[in-house]
Amino acid sequence: MKRSEVNEIIRESDRFIRSFGFVMPPFAYWSPEEMRIRVKDDSAAIHSARLGWDITDYGQGRFDELGLFLFTVRNGQTEDLKRGTGMLYAEKIMISRENQLSPMHRHVMKAEDIINRGGAKLVLEMFSSKADGSIDEEGDVVVACDGRIKRLSAGGRLALDPGESVTLMPGNWHAFWGEGGDVLIGEVSTVNDDLTDNIFREPIGRFSDVEDDVPPLHLLVSDYDKWLA
Repeated sequence: MKRSEVNEIIRESDRFIRSFGFVMPPFAYWSPEEMRIRVKDDSAAIHSARLGWDITDYGQGRFDELGLFLFTVRNGQTEDLKRGTGMLYAEKIMISRENQLSPMHRHVMKAEDIINRGGAKLVLEMFSSKADGSIDEEGDVVVACDGRIKRLSAGGRLALDPGESVTLMPGNWHAFWGEGGDVLIGEVSTVNDDLTDNIFREPIGRFSDVEDDVPPLHLLVSDYDKWLA
């Protein structure tokens, strides 16, 4: 992806998010230079917890078809999760555009509530896992939707209207997209680790390769190791 495209996606996404009354935290709007200064002063946790903007085309160069916008608002540390005490949770705000696929994947450790916060329908395609973690092409999928248990056949699709949610446990394979328009998505989960906890069905990357044709408006979490070193 070109940085100019990333910058425009950030602007468009911020407007879309604000249209639903959700306001991003102050650090969302720091310039790259302010971010560099702050993380060396009082804001090191933004870097270590990888909070902030995250725009991915999964390394495939087709963002409109295969991609996702995310912003990690808060996140604990993996060490706390292992100890079972401390900040064991995370929160994201995401946007899935109409017919924009977030590809089939599962998590090893993370349990998550995926919430339709507004816009169009959010559609999820789901499978269970076999004992070895691979996709179970035959077994039913059992999930909780706002406290109600739902059973789907393998590869079944679940459509969530605004206000509805689904709880996905580790091992629940899922892909999702917006149907009928763009969707604002909330994610509330256990500690999030996008570097090691995403297992994709296809051999694709989690992050985008960004070509800096213009300076960054704001840094992406995938920029941190390079720009904040």
